[in-house]
Amino acid sequence: MLDNRTMLETPIANRPIPPPGPPPARPRTLRVVVLLVLAVLIVAGVVFWGINARIQTAAAVKETTQELAVPTVSVIHPKPGAMKDDVVLPGNVQAFTDSPIYARSSGYLKQWNVDIGGHVKAGQVLATIEAPEVDQQVTQAKATLQQTRASLDQAIANQQQGKANEEIARVTAERWQNLVKKGAVSRQENDQYQAQYQAQVANLNALEQAIAAARSNIAAAEANLGRLQEMQNYETVKAPFDGIITARNIDVGALINAGNGGAAQELFHMAATAKLRVYVSVPQADSRAAVPGLKSYLTLAEFPGRRFPGELVRTSGAIDQATRTLLTEVDVDNASGELRPGAYAEVHLLIPEGSRSLILPVSVLMFRSEGLRVGVVRNGKQAELVPVVLGKDYGNQVEIVTGLNENDLVIANPPDSLASGATVQVVNSSDVR
Repeated sequence: MLDNRTMLETPIANRPIPPPGPPPARPRTLRVVVLLVLAVLIVAGVVFWGINARIQTAAAVKETTQELAVPTVSVIHPKPGAMKDDVVLPGNVQAFTDSPIYARSSGYLKQWNVDIGGHVKAGQVLATIEAPEVDQQVTQAKATLQQTRASLDQAIANQQQGKANEEIARVTAERWQNLVKKGAVSRQENDQYQAQYQAQVANLNALEQAIAAARSNIAAAEANLGRLQEMQNYETVKAPFDGIITARNIDVGALINAGNGGAAQELFHMAATAKLRVYVSVPQADSRAAVPGLKSYLTLAEFPGRRFPGELVRTSGAIDQATRTLLTEVDVDNASGELRPGAYAEVHLLIPEGSRSLILPVSVLMFRSEGLRVGVVRNGKQAELVPVVLGKDYGNQVEIVTGLNENDLVIANPPDSLASGATVQVVNSSDVR
């Protein structure tokens, strides 16, 4: 090796280059840190990418599931039908007056005079009841009335005698009062006669009160007798109006209970059929034309080709919120007796101005417990079940009288699970007009 002196004497250019030593410690440590940071960032990026991919996949699956859960429906528009000058609605024929006949007096049925189908007049005897207890009570009430009347006669006789005694006592009292003034008799004797007069006056007042009480007793006895006689009259069951017997629920010897200690028994059932009532629910769309005096007619299956004229006589004056209809009453003359209460009929209301009905296929109808419904799409995505009233049936199509309009989007072939407020997806809109 060269010593320090030799190195100093040798020129710098000719000096040998010493071998490289180890690098400084600080630059190497920085490189390691940078590599570690890059590795962490790479791992974090891989983890984030994986988590984000899973989140996007889960969101896509959820969105797809929700889309699959929303039912897809096709919709159609109602087809306008022909103009009509009448509204055909279902109706039930009812008797103008329909009443059960009960007994007012308890007892045993002695006889009945009219069976089912019998035509009777008001006041006609339908049955007779034996009620011996009531008969005995009437006899007792009559005897009690005779006693009270005799008591009144006795009270009147006592009053007459009391008046005579009072008059004698008055005259005597006046005489003794005059004698006292003259000093012919003592005051003690005069006071006695004056007291006797006052006693007779009080006795006469008591007799008059007894007469008033006797007259009150007579009035009470007469009222009781009248009540029992009315009960006795109820032993004869009479028809309350002209009509026909539609039911007989008794027979001879049956014990009739008028409601004393148990439920009353219906003896007969009567119906007045000379005029019939038909209650009709008119749709809201035609309610303005349904006014008293509107002409109408009935058609029944058992009378093909026949029309029975009627007239709308009254309305309820309010729309039913559940059905959106107006309750009306149509009266039909039935003097011939051809129509029978309880029959089903079609009521034709002859409206003054024609209206247009709507036609839809029968596949849109939904039969629910609350009634007939049709599914309609509102706001482009929400289903609503609308109550409707049907008119004529054309086989594969039906006439919609009320509940829809021409612009409604009606769901074709609605699923049974469809409910009001459910979200639906419309796939097409077929216009059948």
